[in-house]
Amino acid sequence: MASKHSTQHKILDAAQNLFAETGFNDTSLRQITSLAEVNLASVNYHFGSKKELIQAVLQRYLLVLMPRLDQEFTRLLATRQPNSLAQVLSVFVKPLLELNKVHQNGTRIFLQLLGRGYTDVQGHLRWFFNQNYGRVLDKLVQLVQQACPDLPASELFWRLHFSLGTVVFTMASNEALAEIAKADFNEKVDIEGVILRLLPYLSAAIAAPIPQVAHISQTAPMLASEGR
Repeated sequence: MASKHSTQHKILDAAQNLFAETGFNDTSLRQITSLAEVNLASVNYHFGSKKELIQAVLQRYLLVLMPRLDQEFTRLLATRQPNSLAQVLSVFVKPLLELNKVHQNGTRIFLQLLGRGYTDVQGHLRWFFNQNYGRVLDKLVQLVQQACPDLPASELFWRLHFSLGTVVFTMASNEALAEIAKADFNEKVDIEGVILRLLPYLSAAIAAPIPQVAHISQTAPMLASEGR
């Protein structure tokens, strides 16, 4: 008989692969148990529900990632002076790459799962992150605010979420991007190379001048009426 640990491991592996590939909403527990070759009751026994299984899939990566980030954020805040945005974002590199030790291609899989949490509107994950890692995320926001003091809180919200979307898309398609880079530019790029290329782009995007959103929204109807 399979041990409790091996059964849980098989369920988690099957769930993460299906969740990353087809999303949380479109993956059924029956698909997971079929891939894991376990019975449906074992999911309820080990995890309780689909929501708790989703959280458990993310948690095994977060248990590695978040303590490292917490340590790095604390170190930067202890300098008692604003760090550049590049310095703040650079601390993500090594902790993210360490996720490959949790599972093969763990960095890419984790970021895909994180993106699924937004596109599939998994509200319970917002509670889960705030409950377990809210203090760490608050430190990140504080560091970005110090690096970009002219950004209002609402603008910072949008830019951090746009950045997350960029990261998720890039990681989800990093293998295809690496193949294009090799074929078109004769560049050999691994996952670390992709991340290092991404960080300067994100730094520039987050720190960009604030657009005149109100002006754009007011002139758009005028332009539309002139086109009639």
